[in-house]
Amino acid sequence: MANNYYTGERAEIKIDGKTYELPIVVGSEGEKAIDIRTLRDQTAYLAFDNGYANVGSCVSKITYIDGERGILSYRGYGIADLAENCTFVEVAYLLTHGSLPTREELSEFSGMLNRFAMIHEDMIRFFDGYPPNSPPMAILSSMVNSLCSFYPEMTANPREDIDEMSARLISKVRTIAAFSYKNSIGHPVVYPRHDLSYCANFLNMMFDSPVKPYEINHKVVSALNKLLILHGDHEQNCSTSTVRMVGSARVNLYASVSAGISALWGPLHGGANQAVMNMLEEIHAGGGDFRRYVEKAKDPKDSFRLSGFGHRVYKTHDPRSWIIKQTCDEVLADLKSPDPLLSIAKELEEAVLKDDYFVERNLYPNVDFYSGIIYRAIGIPTSMFTVMFALGRLPGWIAHWKEMWDESDGRISRPRQIYIGPLSRPFVPIDQR
Repeated sequence: MANNYYTGERAEIKIDGKTYELPIVVGSEGEKAIDIRTLRDQTAYLAFDNGYANVGSCVSKITYIDGERGILSYRGYGIADLAENCTFVEVAYLLTHGSLPTREELSEFSGMLNRFAMIHEDMIRFFDGYPPNSPPMAILSSMVNSLCSFYPEMTANPREDIDEMSARLISKVRTIAAFSYKNSIGHPVVYPRHDLSYCANFLNMMFDSPVKPYEINHKVVSALNKLLILHGDHEQNCSTSTVRMVGSARVNLYASVSAGISALWGPLHGGANQAVMNMLEEIHAGGGDFRRYVEKAKDPKDSFRLSGFGHRVYKTHDPRSWIIKQTCDEVLADLKSPDPLLSIAKELEEAVLKDDYFVERNLYPNVDFYSGIIYRAIGIPTSMFTVMFALGRLPGWIAHWKEMWDESDGRISRPRQIYIGPLSRPFVPIDQR
């Protein structure tokens, strides 16, 4: 990548009476950063930021977020435009290739997804080896990692075959997820069909059965497309940074994504919409008194926190939340299946947005607040919610892995630490301890 993000501006830092200059980096949206890569060499000091909230680990052309203004864009396209006008496959192409596909490119990419939709029959036997009630994310991570064994030619020259490897992964993860669900409920797997779109195919593999054929509902397919698009990428979050860091060791794409799936599995990252559903169900079971939970959240002596509100990056409305809320209304109206949890969610949202306590703390609904209600309406169990997150995030992980591979200087990621342990201690033999 050409270093055209260096403008010649310099920042000065004074340490022990001596002044040092460090270059300033400016992003395409005007965001500024201080390049501290020479800080230690110049000063013998490290920069310390526990959790990396104020450190840019890379430069990237993929996703832009402005948390203060509630802006999210992929490759320069606003998230609302993409969700309204594109399919997930188009956005997957955009993220992994850098531009929206032409009709010919979309046809070729869709053909690759169809061609790679099957998984090796030996992989299907893996499902029998997992104990009952195994965590779906554990299964997904290990199954994705096992793709390295079934397609070793894809790992020998990973950058050379990246387009094929990307399409293979995007297609097969969908199949693995659906097969995992079928196995968990003791039903026979449903193989992918070449006459269905990406999302319709997934839904058919999830819910079709020999005794009750699944009827494709285009409203549901559209909703799933939007949900996956909205989860497509979100800059340097925990799982994406994991993919980039693992990939910096020149690990193949399958293993890197497997690591990202494991990071996403953490309840502080990928389990938020599941927590929202648990909270709404608890409120409903308690008679629907959402106001009591609002007060609990405001009580400093109570450990309860409202799930689905607030975001590490956004200091205003999450731009994805509006789209999901509207989609939720459309899906439930089309399915003619009113959900009492939706009513509770709307009342809870209204109460929070009118309460200065939450407004002053920038606690607005985020992408997770309504997404679980949509998944529940179309039949996806709570245990699969994080798997759905992974399915949507997959193109973003691939895009970041490609970018890291192409545009890094070949150095492995290696953060430093500030050691606060004991000083040098004399060794004590075991019989004297």
